[in-house]
Amino acid sequence: MAGEVTDDMRHPATPASVTIRTEARPPETDPRLGVAVAAPAGPPPAHRLVTIGDSLTHGFQSGAIYNTQISYPRTIAWEMGWSEQFRYPRYGGPGGLPINIEFVIRRLESEFGDKIDWWEAAAAVFAVRQVMDQIEDYWERGPGSVPPNTSAINHNLAVYGWDVRDALDRTSAYCAKAIKAPKDDWFAQIVENANDRAALRVLPPAIDDRGMSSVDAAECLGKDGGIETLIVFLGANNALGAVLTLKVAWSQAGASGNDYQRLDKKGAFTVWDPDHFAIEIAALEKRIAAIDARHVIWTTVPHVTIAPLARGVHKKVRHGSRYFPYYTRPWIKDADFHPADDPHITENEARAIDSAIDQYNDAIVRIVRDARAQGRDWYLLDLAGVLDRLASRRYVEDPAARPSWWRPYELPEALQQLAPPPDAKFFASGPNGRTQGGIFSLDGVHPTTVGYGIVAQEFINVMQLAGVPFYYGDGRTRREGPIAVDFQRLIALDTLISDPPRSLNNDVHLVGWLDEKLDMLKRLFF
Repeated sequence: MAGEVTDDMRHPATPASVTIRTEARPPETDPRLGVAVAAPAGPPPAHRLVTIGDSLTHGFQSGAIYNTQISYPRTIAWEMGWSEQFRYPRYGGPGGLPINIEFVIRRLESEFGDKIDWWEAAAAVFAVRQVMDQIEDYWERGPGSVPPNTSAINHNLAVYGWDVRDALDRTSAYCAKAIKAPKDDWFAQIVENANDRAALRVLPPAIDDRGMSSVDAAECLGKDGGIETLIVFLGANNALGAVLTLKVAWSQAGASGNDYQRLDKKGAFTVWDPDHFAIEIAALEKRIAAIDARHVIWTTVPHVTIAPLARGVHKKVRHGSRYFPYYTRPWIKDADFHPADDPHITENEARAIDSAIDQYNDAIVRIVRDARAQGRDWYLLDLAGVLDRLASRRYVEDPAARPSWWRPYELPEALQQLAPPPDAKFFASGPNGRTQGGIFSLDGVHPTTVGYGIVAQEFINVMQLAGVPFYYGDGRTRREGPIAVDFQRLIALDTLISDPPRSLNNDVHLVGWLDEKLDMLKRLFF
């Protein structure tokens, strides 16, 4: 709903720096932002693709970092004919880190079938705890407790859960020091320091007291023969915490004024003040500008409130609004929801988060535009606009709420042929197959494999605009014309699409049951 902002649209805890918007920010459709830059010349750089980011670039899915071989960076490398040379972290063991929801659900299905009856509940809880104990032992005391010893720097330098400051300052030495002697706790069965353990498989081993951060490692690759395309996709975790916890804690609440910049303090915040984000992203821009990269693609921050982990309750607050009065977990039915008892954020809190993200993205756009004005071959991929165009309940099913610029996102043909075609709702499936969802995995935040394929395709489109060559699998024969991601390959690799669990009905009861019994979501992300 476009129009004047009224007092009843602003939550009282929202910082004054947040400009409340009644309509989502229009996406930038030209990656060059209308600024021409001379094509870079010279011999091809040694490292064709390097990525810096968070869980969306790391390859996180269904609550775990596991299938990194089908992350969107690896899919891009595959289409470039450079997949064998592309280095990325590997995670073995029972389903990766910290808890793979799909892995747990399939174990339950193998023992209890597609429905857990009431008399089986205690046995099911015991079975889940056995699985979690197996995961914990592998990563805390078993083979997973020892990081790989390699001198080669990964090309995918993303780490799940990291924000802009983490990419700048959190180093391999810092992560190694953070890992304490684990406790074998029967009740709190979660891999301790899971994020630090995951990071140590991404970052180069520490050879001094500091070690390397993601940005440090990219800089080293730039000095070691240069980078052809550097992707920078950070910022989602400067707001995502509000959706994961359903609590809004703005960064300006820090006692010292700059707690949001401190690795040991910033965990108290779930949303960054736009002024603070602008400071953080400017610091990152300065470091990225010093890296020897022929092309740099910056990515906007998606509106995290669209993620189906936060489901809008009841009807929209008014005709033409994009917001619901409350957002809670997808397994809490409207009839069962009680604001006094159930976790939630409100309409105005969601509007404030989205408005802040719009300002984050304004800052990212300015960085790219200014860089191009200075002759750097930098580009913008507006993924926030892509997700907005896929938002099922916000826009697809409510034409009156659509912004003036909104157009439906056209899925690749292979995905359109699926029954039903994937959408952005929380994943559900039963004995007869998938019934809804398919873009988001079982954690309701991160994409499925085909969802990551959509992201890969968007990056490939920008890379082709930049003149990046793509080759067939031999790495020598150049591919001509528009490069299309092989979605048939990804469908076959995506177990949620090709072989969906039988027990996830439309009430997503099983995922909710796991969260209730194990406080799963809090343990997964924090």
